[in-house]
Amino acid sequence: MHVVALGFGLGFVVAAAIGPISLLCIRTVLRGALASGIAIGAGAAVIDATYALLGAIGAGRLLEVDALRLALGLTGACVLALLGARTLWSAFRVRLGGEAAEEVASPGRAFLTSLAATASNPTTILSWAAVFAAASTASAVDGTGETLLLCLGVGSGTLTWFTTLSLGLTAIRARVGDRLLQAVDVGSGLGLLLFSGALGVRAARDA
Repeated sequence: MHVVALGFGLGFVVAAAIGPISLLCIRTVLRGALASGIAIGAGAAVIDATYALLGAIGAGRLLEVDALRLALGLTGACVLALLGARTLWSAFRVRLGGEAAEEVASPGRAFLTSLAATASNPTTILSWAAVFAAASTASAVDGTGETLLLCLGVGSGTLTWFTTLSLGLTAIRARVGDRLLQAVDVGSGLGLLLFSGALGVRAARDA
């Protein structure tokens, strides 16, 4: 298998797992912001590709430093908790078509939010470090050129998944009523808070 195709498949499959960024994307697109949903995917793709590269050069070992791992874990938990709280607040005070301008993030703002939420999760770099260790052991990656191509594939796979998800949600957007939209907001908010709590507990436990 070509190294780009391998990276693409890895990025696509990892991104397809339900996580905090997926919840954020779903909620955003169902609010009518397709471009912002794709921007969220672009932010995740940039971080996935970057962390895949860092994992390849051994940066995952930095997280063996307890203080750094704890700081990143708690930062990530705080970012996700903030996003979850804002989503829940929106669920109880916003109706379809009645969002305030600041509550429908621009693509640029959505991209930055995704960057922060993805980058502050230390498990992301650990996951990609493990992927590269396995790929290297299997002789799938050999040399700087193939490493960069694999990272490019990872980012492309991640972006493709989020773009596909966003377009699919747009196709059913017209069938989503006020109550279902509010339920999605509540579910997304609670999910983000759950991920936040799990990340915070893990960071404190591993410190």
